[in-house]
Amino acid sequence: MRRPERTDRMSAAFTRALLDAAVAPYRSAGRFAWYFARGKLNGDPAFLGLLERGLIPDDARILDLGCGQGLLASWLLEARALFDAGHWPAHWPPAPKPLAYRGVELMARDVRRARRALGERAELFRGDIRTTDFGKPNTVVILDVLHYIDYPAQENVLARVRDALAPRGVLLLRVGDADGGLRFRISNWVDHLVAFTRGHRLPKFYCRSLQDWQSSLCRLGFTVAPVPMSRGTPFANVLLVARLMGASVERPNMSRIPN
Repeated sequence: MRRPERTDRMSAAFTRALLDAAVAPYRSAGRFAWYFARGKLNGDPAFLGLLERGLIPDDARILDLGCGQGLLASWLLEARALFDAGHWPAHWPPAPKPLAYRGVELMARDVRRARRALGERAELFRGDIRTTDFGKPNTVVILDVLHYIDYPAQENVLARVRDALAPRGVLLLRVGDADGGLRFRISNWVDHLVAFTRGHRLPKFYCRSLQDWQSSLCRLGFTVAPVPMSRGTPFANVLLVARLMGASVERPNMSRIPN
């Protein structure tokens, strides 16, 4: 039987190999792009969490809203390459092999960096998630994005995601829990710092409690499973795995939107 410490060492070696592979394309996009990619992919547990939990299916048509530099695309591409080469943790589900990836990002400089790094391996374009046509994905990923837009816009985006995914599909939505106390305040401060670094200056954030996020999704017809997604960090982040099962859904009641 493989000893736990050996498994841990092998997992750590694999994680380093995956990180190096996913970050490597960003050298061609400039020093900032490479350092940002390495820091984000190395420090954010969401990327490993998506793989460890098998949350992205093989037949995924992914829509990544607020994709930034396209890090998720690079991560999934390199994960699949390592899996196909026989380098994959035995205790993990198989690496996903998505059918398509579309990334939407508001910041033009991030889109340019993503395109320089990934070329034609992913479809990345500039757009505003409040108005962009979502197409017909079966998997939508929104990581730490919705708090940048106001409450009515959040509800509208979620309703449009629901309509794009119907009758079946999955939304992977990571949010900060505004009821998370000190951990939330720390994550909020870091968000402001990252936003400033990426050129957003110091925007107003529209944050909500975990319970309120879940209630909004349930009203739209999703079944929601919260997954802690702050491992190794001081943050109050949670990944909401929201699935549509083909049931009739209710339009959002705008009177319930928090002030």
